[in-house]
Amino acid sequence: MFRKKVYKYIGITCVSLAAAACGVPALTEKTENRTVPASYNNSQDTVNIARMKWKEYFTDPYLATLIDTALKNNQELNITLQEIEIARNEIRARKGEYLPFVGVRGAAGVEKVGRYTSQGAGDATTEIEPGKEMPDPLPDFLLGAYATWEVDIWHKLHNAKKAAVTRYLSTVEGRNFIVTTLIAEIANSYYELLALDNQLGIVKQNIDILNNALEVVKLQKEATRVTELAVRKFEAEVLNTQSLQYDIQQKITETENKINFLLGRYPQPIQRNLQTFDNPMPDIIHSGIPSQLLANRPDIKQAELDLAASKLDIKVAKAQFYPSLGISASFGYNAFNPAYLFRTPKSLMYSLAGDLIAPLVNKNAIKASYYTANAKQVQAAYNYERTILNAYVEVANQLIKIGNLAKSYDLKAKQVQTLTESITISNSLFQSARADYMEVLLTQRDALESKFELIETKKQQLNAMVNVYQALGGGWN
Repeated sequence: MFRKKVYKYIGITCVSLAAAACGVPALTEKTENRTVPASYNNSQDTVNIARMKWKEYFTDPYLATLIDTALKNNQELNITLQEIEIARNEIRARKGEYLPFVGVRGAAGVEKVGRYTSQGAGDATTEIEPGKEMPDPLPDFLLGAYATWEVDIWHKLHNAKKAAVTRYLSTVEGRNFIVTTLIAEIANSYYELLALDNQLGIVKQNIDILNNALEVVKLQKEATRVTELAVRKFEAEVLNTQSLQYDIQQKITETENKINFLLGRYPQPIQRNLQTFDNPMPDIIHSGIPSQLLANRPDIKQAELDLAASKLDIKVAKAQFYPSLGISASFGYNAFNPAYLFRTPKSLMYSLAGDLIAPLVNKNAIKASYYTANAKQVQAAYNYERTILNAYVEVANQLIKIGNLAKSYDLKAKQVQTLTESITISNSLFQSARADYMEVLLTQRDALESKFELIETKKQQLNAMVNVYQALGGGWN
């Protein structure tokens, strides 16, 4: 009769576990699209500047010193390093979950039960030794070890650890992406500083030219060749150009402070090499082929690792539907009197138990976690595809921009040369009374604007060289 009941309970348990395992909802994971175009502008050049170290790409020693300082002191980068440490600790925690937990326990207490209870009646009629009754109240002393272990049948805990490892690697790639961004930001700010220095030099030259022209106009006024209006117009133009000088100086200060902030230090002068701004641009940019982005861009590698982690999360969530097997054990000594505590085997106690648990009714929370994990996997797949597309577009834009800026710079250089010659011509015509003062002023203003535009174009060229290096994934290695 007893065996029939045991078999009955075992049968009910097996049916319940089978029912729990069969209740896993069907989901459709999104498969990411990893295809990219075969080339940029039909180029099959596999040489890629992203493989160059940043010290080889940025040869200005002052710029290299700034970048090197930022990589050591930048606060955002150091914050990211702590995020990497947090992710590493998560691996340790996940690894510990599928290993046995072992601990030591010591306890002492006292218990008084009612005389008219089953335990109280039993204690009252029990003798520890002949003629010696159980103490009342009853002390209790315990010293022992215990262990618990969840057997990872469905690899739930191992997959959780793999997901933690993958996310750790993702944070490392996130750090690499910050490095590439930081290097590019410092380089662009450095070139902006050089451009402002050049603009300031041109403004000072223009102030000298206008002051000389103003003296000529004053002499012509004394000779009654021009009126007081011409003198006032030239004085106003001098004052306007002098005001522009202080605007540029303010921008220089702000740009220096921006660089200092990126370097993690308080404001101080930034050393720079003005000759770097006049260096010729390279004739060819080796961009390689688009498929190299998958290996060179840290943000793509980070998105790929996040996607892999999200797939492992689905497996972890799916394992929640299946039975879990837990084993617990304890071993030690237990007695009501410390004097008897270590008497073996009378005070010896031990236990060993196994639990098989499976969800059967009301699995809404488990289903919600499962659906959420699947939704995050779909998100990660779309994010991976978007990151690849964005990387390709960034590279394509910068390559086209470099070509267009080169043509624009050549035309603006000719414009500057023409307007510079026009200044000499307008001054000669003005002195010979064949041009009025407004033509001289407008020529001076047009020449100044064209020189500013030429400097701005050169700065954009340098920025494009920085940005294409960043877009191809250079700098972090």
